[in-house]
Amino acid sequence: MTHLHGDTVSEVKAEAEARMRKSIDDLGRSMATIRTGRASIALLDPIKVDYYGTRTPLSQMATLATPNSTTLTIQPWDVSQIGAIEKAIRMSDLGINPANDGRVIRLAIPPLTKERRRVLVRQLNKIVEQHRIAARNIRREANLAVRKLEKAKSISEDESKRGLNEIQQVTNASVKEMDMAGSVKEREILEIR
Repeated sequence: MTHLHGDTVSEVKAEAEARMRKSIDDLGRSMATIRTGRASIALLDPIKVDYYGTRTPLSQMATLATPNSTTLTIQPWDVSQIGAIEKAIRMSDLGINPANDGRVIRLAIPPLTKERRRVLVRQLNKIVEQHRIAARNIRREANLAVRKLEKAKSISEDESKRGLNEIQQVTNASVKEMDMAGSVKEREILEIR
């Protein structure tokens, strides 16, 4: 059963486009968490800290900053949580050892090794492929919705063919945008500073 709905081809296409846009936006957020050679607050987005028994995003517990291109600083609003924040960072897959002075945690972003860059590129390619698959699944659902409209005699066979073609064009554009974003990120990862 399809999750895409619409009484016309244009409604189905619009919903498919909106869902593909969300997939592209999600790809951007996912790629932001992949480390490049420079410091970025987005690296800390996936980190959740055990805050009085609740898994809390780090950004909701501290002020995050990048004083320079190789350092991140984390200034907890509740200084008693500095140990829990350090533990969460160590347990994450960032591969960065935190240092604190009792009030602020500093993360020195080390330069990426050749092997680490290759691992990150593979991770990036996997994320891009997952989002391509999501776009193709949206296309499949949209195609099913259009064929359902044709079967119910709500639209003609010509309208159906035109709609399927338009949905394919939207899918191609979305996948191309994902590939381009992935290529830009891959260049960032491979760029040696």
